[in-house]
Amino acid sequence: MDIQFLVERLESLVVNARKVPMTSQVILEQAAILDVIDQLRVAIPEEVRQARRINQESDRVLSKAREEAEQIIGAAQEQAALLLQDQSILREAEMKAQELLDRAQSKSSETMNGADQYAADVLVRLESDLVKSLSIIKRSLEVIEERKPQPTEG
Repeated sequence: MDIQFLVERLESLVVNARKVPMTSQVILEQAAILDVIDQLRVAIPEEVRQARRINQESDRVLSKAREEAEQIIGAAQEQAALLLQDQSILREAEMKAQELLDRAQSKSSETMNGADQYAADVLVRLESDLVKSLSIIKRSLEVIEERKPQPTEG
C-alpha cells in the first residue's frame, strides 16, 4: 500500500470522526485507526526498501557515469598528448631541416668563395707568368732584331 494513501485515510478518519460537543476533540474508532497504523507499519518498510533500491541504483548509475567520464577524459588527454608529441616532432623536424638548409647554404657560400679565391690566385699566377713570358719574348725579339744585319747605305 501507498503511504500517502494511508495517511490520507487516517486524516479522513480524524476529519470525519464524531466531535465531542463544545470541544475541539473527536471520538475515533480505535479499530479503524489501529488498522491504518498497522497498514502504515507494513507499508513504510516496503517504501523504504524501494527508496534504498532507487538510491542504490542511482549511486550505481552515477558511479558508472563517472567511470565512463574518466575513461573519456583519459582517452582525450592521451589523444591530446599524442597530437602535441606529433606537433613537437614536426616542429623539431622543421627546425632540423632549416638548420641543414642553412648549413648547406653556408657550405655552398664557403665553397664558392674558396673556388673564386683559387681561380683568382691561379689567374694572378698565370698573369705573372704571362708577363714574364711576354718580357722574355720581347727581349728575344730585340736580340733577334739586333742580330739582323744592318742594311748598308750605299
